[in-house]
Amino acid sequence: MIYNEVRKDYLLDRWVVIATERGRRPTDFARREREKVKTGTCPMCPGNENMTPKAILVYLKKGNGIKKAEDKDDFRHKNWLIRCVPNLFPAFTPPKKKIGKKQIMKSNDLVAAIGHHEVLVESPDHDEHPANARIPQLIHVINAYIDRLRELSARPYVQYVSIFRNHGTEAGASLSHAHSQMIATPFIPKTLEDELKASKKFMKENKECIFCNIIEKESNGPRLILKNSKFIVLAPYASVNPMEFWVIPKKHDATLLNLSQSEIKIFAETLKACLNGLKQIANDPPYNYGFHIALNKDAHQCYHWHLEVYPKLAIWAGFEKSTGMYINTVTPEAAAESLRRKISS
Repeated sequence: MIYNEVRKDYLLDRWVVIATERGRRPTDFARREREKVKTGTCPMCPGNENMTPKAILVYLKKGNGIKKAEDKDDFRHKNWLIRCVPNLFPAFTPPKKKIGKKQIMKSNDLVAAIGHHEVLVESPDHDEHPANARIPQLIHVINAYIDRLRELSARPYVQYVSIFRNHGTEAGASLSHAHSQMIATPFIPKTLEDELKASKKFMKENKECIFCNIIEKESNGPRLILKNSKFIVLAPYASVNPMEFWVIPKKHDATLLNLSQSEIKIFAETLKACLNGLKQIANDPPYNYGFHIALNKDAHQCYHWHLEVYPKLAIWAGFEKSTGMYINTVTPEAAAESLRRKISS
């Protein structure tokens, strides 16, 4: 008899049931019908710039390069390549004046939601999502991530910057125009804090970065999806989500801030290839992705930035919500094989 497996996460104290006995094929999750697109005026499309707050960052074409600018007062730049604007309904808001730590951390169980919440409009083209984006445009997106990360992380009240993307209404995207979001917080979120603690512990015990160790172990194994000169893509050993995959740089670094333009280009090509493969296998499924980074300098030696992609192909029900243990009906090995074949075809 073949039993399901219960696997422990690489870093977190988290267990996942991998359904090896009654596992499903990745293609079983292909959507039979596409979600209906709501009609109406898109505030992110060119010509509707006045429907959003003024942009804090705009990429404009200048010769063979890019000019960076921002909107002033009632003026809105036109013919843009990238726009970054404050979220109209922010989860975290910047302070009106200089604020101290005691004003933010009000008590052990109460923190003021001081920070930033921004929306990055990834293209003037409504449907230019990463899976089908032009590589030069996707490079602009990644450069804009880095520009905003550098700016936001320099604020004295910011301890973490989350860069994430919701694709499809089922994944939480309220607008269908290609866009990402950034939220800067006055504390390090729990998942990242736990990853940092685990990374520090592994470094202390093994004198090695745990992610560098993962890269070495997975580089030629059954969960490998893609590898090139700069990045490795894998289906993690204890994937929580069906078809989940991570993109990890081979070069050890804690944040995106030190990426060269050649590395950014390869990252853009890698991301597009994998998301396009996912799109073809599951008929453009909803997904979320998020960058995991470390801003504090004492974590730079032990922590390794990476991007985690979570296709939304399953619903967490009573067992998951009441136990904190997840059931994944697609084995990471099957997910990796399916993506590997699609990308190479």
